[in-house]
Amino acid sequence: MSHRTIALLALTAACLSQPLAAQVEPSAPVQHALPAAAPLPSDTPWPGGPMTLAIDASDTRRALYRVTQTIPVPAGMTTLTLLYPEWLPGNHAARGPIGLVSDIRFTANGRPLAWRRNPLDVHRFDVTVPAGAREVTAAFVHTSPLATAEGRVTMTQEMLNLQWEKMSLYPAGHYTRRIAVRPRVKFPDGWQVYTALDGKRAVGDTVSWDPVDYQTLVDSPIFAGKYAKDWAIGRDYKLDVVADKPSQLAIGPEHLKTFSNLVAETDVLFGGRPFDHYDFLLALTDRMGGIGLEHQRSSENQWEPDSIVKWDEMDWDHNVVAHELVHAWNGKYRRPEGLWTADFRIPMQNSLLWVYEGQTQFWGWVLAARSGLQKKETVLGMFAAAAATYSEGQPGREWRSVEDTTNDPIIAARRPIPYSSLQRSEDYYVEGALVWLEADQIIRKGTGGAKGLDDFARAFFSATPGDLGQRTYDFAEVVRTLNGVHPHDWASFLDTRLRQPNQPSPLAGLMAAGYRLVWKDTPNPYDKGRYDHGKTVNLTYSLGLALDNTGKVTSTLWDGPAFDSGIVNGAQVVAVNGEAYSKDVLTQAIAAAKGGRTPIQLLVKRGERYDTVPVAYYGGLRWPWLEPVAAGERGLDRLLAPRAPR
Repeated sequence: MSHRTIALLALTAACLSQPLAAQVEPSAPVQHALPAAAPLPSDTPWPGGPMTLAIDASDTRRALYRVTQTIPVPAGMTTLTLLYPEWLPGNHAARGPIGLVSDIRFTANGRPLAWRRNPLDVHRFDVTVPAGAREVTAAFVHTSPLATAEGRVTMTQEMLNLQWEKMSLYPAGHYTRRIAVRPRVKFPDGWQVYTALDGKRAVGDTVSWDPVDYQTLVDSPIFAGKYAKDWAIGRDYKLDVVADKPSQLAIGPEHLKTFSNLVAETDVLFGGRPFDHYDFLLALTDRMGGIGLEHQRSSENQWEPDSIVKWDEMDWDHNVVAHELVHAWNGKYRRPEGLWTADFRIPMQNSLLWVYEGQTQFWGWVLAARSGLQKKETVLGMFAAAAATYSEGQPGREWRSVEDTTNDPIIAARRPIPYSSLQRSEDYYVEGALVWLEADQIIRKGTGGAKGLDDFARAFFSATPGDLGQRTYDFAEVVRTLNGVHPHDWASFLDTRLRQPNQPSPLAGLMAAGYRLVWKDTPNPYDKGRYDHGKTVNLTYSLGLALDNTGKVTSTLWDGPAFDSGIVNGAQVVAVNGEAYSKDVLTQAIAAAKGGRTPIQLLVKRGERYDTVPVAYYGGLRWPWLEPVAAGERGLDRLLAPRAPR
């Protein structure tokens, strides 16, 4: 027997001789209590005095914002707690891009200070303040994404969109409206600069403004650009446009007039303005990231580069301007109580977004038509697309209510999801708009046409002249105001349609307004415009899928024909009935199969595998349209007709 064998036998015997009771118990740590939640901020001024916020935004080649911020501190303070904005207004979620802030350094009296990021709140910085220091200086770099995969691009070599909350800190413990700031920014030489801030002063390429509270500063973004132009379009209104190229700024007088019409129509609708002046901030670009964001005295809007010079062709792209203007009243001035917060650390509660966004969607469509910013046919196409989604394109309505989708900005953060038709998305916008159309028609019928949702809007959203603050509301106030316009069981109406799942398709408002959903073999004007521009093909209501310009599947309708055949997102349609894929080849195959019994044969590539997939669909091409129920003027026609004198 070898020495190795003897050693193994001895080891085995030793192990077997150990009693079972001597087995080691698994390690089991005990959870320690975490620190209590931060106390609510105080409605008191920051005792240190106004901060200074200086930003160098001139490095457009590398897309950098270099920030120097000075925070005065009260005597005796030993730790300064600074917060990076996390819960951002208009985002309805914690979207503060803390990962884009780097090279963070704190100093006092020219000496570096120790600091620590809070492990339970990575948006919080605790800075050690030395004895006798009267101010702390923070220096850091905010980096604009250079490619869309990194986030929204905010700086190109032709323009920038400076959002103060993305590149500043604020002291904890106080309402943001009680923290004063002196802002200034260095821009590339010769650029035009637009913002709603007051007291603009330029010294060389550096612009400063009057001191302002931090809440208002965050609500006052900047568009600046090499190629820019502005117009006065109404009392205390301006249209400020930056573009990729100077030729894209050539707006015809008849098209500029639609902005003036929009101002007039909005004044007629809402009455008192919740602002002293207003700037439409508009970027014509496909180089900087798209945006549509509301503010009380301005907007942040992006159109495709040629949306002005190719006005009719790009009619589908114009609605965001009307939508964001409505938000000055609905969302900024009047705000659901859970969506107003004292600072940018307190979580937002989204349950009333079907008012904040749903009624804004409704009025954005209506005002675009009333003003001529968009053609009536385009707006009818928007209503048709919405009706189609919630009649055939959204099986997720069976299990999920509209109100539950108000959590989607937090849950999904607008990231792509595998089966959006089952999972649903932020449907409080568009399904909400259809519910408000039904409410309008109930009021009109109940009052013999004397009143409509216009009367609710004026009663609910109109501002007291000079009031630049905010007023919150709850569900009960919405119901109470509706009953003041026309008595009805509004609580049950809203609860059923918005808070309960598995409801009938929300088409009652359209029918009451004199239109019905029908299907045609060509897209309506709105759908055609956006599909042609994006070079996409949406076959949701026929084959049950949508594809990009290369034939890659971008969405699949749950339980639709393509889904039943096993085609999923990311698959590539390579050929149709043996012929190389193109949009025309596919649509012609669908048309040819109508009424037949022979499946359409799709050659599909998924990963490294190719499969010939038969799709048994014989219903032909189907795109949604609205069709009048009867001859003559209808309720929806009257709703979309101008109100303001021309």
